This record gives sequence, C-alpha cells and structure tokens, in this order.
Amino acid sequence: MIFIRYENWRSYLKFFPLTSILLVANVVMFILLAANGGSTNTMTLLRFGALTNHEFFSGEWWRYFSSIFLHAGFSHLLFNSFALIVFAPPMERLLGSVRYGLLYLGSGVLGNVLALAWYNSAGETTISVGASGAIYGIYGAFLYVALFQRTMMDEASRKTLYTLLAFGIIFSFAMSGINWMAHLGGLLGGFFIYGLLIRLWRPRKFRKQ
Repeated sequence: MIFIRYENWRSYLKFFPLTSILLVANVVMFILLAANGGSTNTMTLLRFGALTNHEFFSGEWWRYFSSIFLHAGFSHLLFNSFALIVFAPPMERLLGSVRYGLLYLGSGVLGNVLALAWYNSAGETTISVGASGAIYGIYGAFLYVALFQRTMMDEASRKTLYTLLAFGIIFSFAMSGINWMAHLGGLLGGFFIYGLLIRLWRPRKFRKQ
C-alpha cells in the first residue's frame, strides 16, 4: 500500500525533500497572511498573490503561481497539507524531485488557467487560492499509473485512489465556494503531464522506505 506513511520525520525529510519544502512554504505563507490582515481577508489575499480575473489585476501572470501557496483559513491549509503529506510522497520518489516539481507546479498552473477561463466565459469575477489544483495533479498522475501502468500499483492502492477521486469530485461540486474547475483542470493536467514525463524519462518503481 503506497499511501501509508511508514517514515519517521527524519526519513520523511530525506526521501521527500521537495514535498517537505512545499509544506513549509504553504505554512510560512499562511503565517504571513495571518500576520498581515488574515488569511480570509480578500485584500490581504490579493496583495499576496491570489488569482483573480478582476480587470484591475489583468496581466499579472505570476498570480497563476503565487496563488498555489496561499490558503483561505486554517481548515483549507489543513486539508491540503494532509493530502500533500500522505498522498504526494510516492510520486516524488517515482519521478524524482525535479520532475515531481514540474508535475506539481504545472498542474497547479494549468488548473488555474482553466478556472480563470471558465469564470471569464461565465462572466463571473473570482478570487481563488490554494494548492488543490496541484494536489489534484498528483492524483491525476496516479490515475495514469492505475490505468496504464497497472503493474506499478498494488490493488489496495488502486482502490484507495479511486475512492479518493470519487469523494473528491463529489465534494468539489457539492460544496459552495470550491473552485471545482481548478480541481478538474489540475487532475487533467497531472494526468497528461505525467504521461509526457514518462515518455521523456523512465520512472522508478514504487517502494517502501
């Protein structure tokens, strides 16, 4: 079962350095938000890089990246941090930190691009933050493994992934205030980015530490 963490904290830092850095970055940015007006304050979020399609902020492309590291409220940070801590590490070991970083950021950015395009087409103004698109990108990569590289994933892990995706999709549409297009865009982005990466480079095998 690849989604069970067996490592102590020292081993975790050693084997999953980029995941650890991403976690720290999310926490540090949350603390900065809290100290500068609050993580749920709209103006604070915008000042620190929230994604928005408001015309006043048009052309600020860096928001597609910066918004990935911001979270609105402690529960938002907690849920995404849990997903990152538990489910992301096997993908970092499989791809290596550099390619894993490309997958994570690429999925998050693509999810944000599609989300903004959706809200623009609907004529709605939006402000969006969170690592969910990037995390769903990791799920998308695992989905590729589960469907096309079945020998690389055990049955228990495959069933866990399918259950996780089912609940995640239902949650994305059922709860108000959720940027479901960022989730869906990240999922599709991770699926195709992973497919491209493995055509350029042969991945490792999943293994326990």
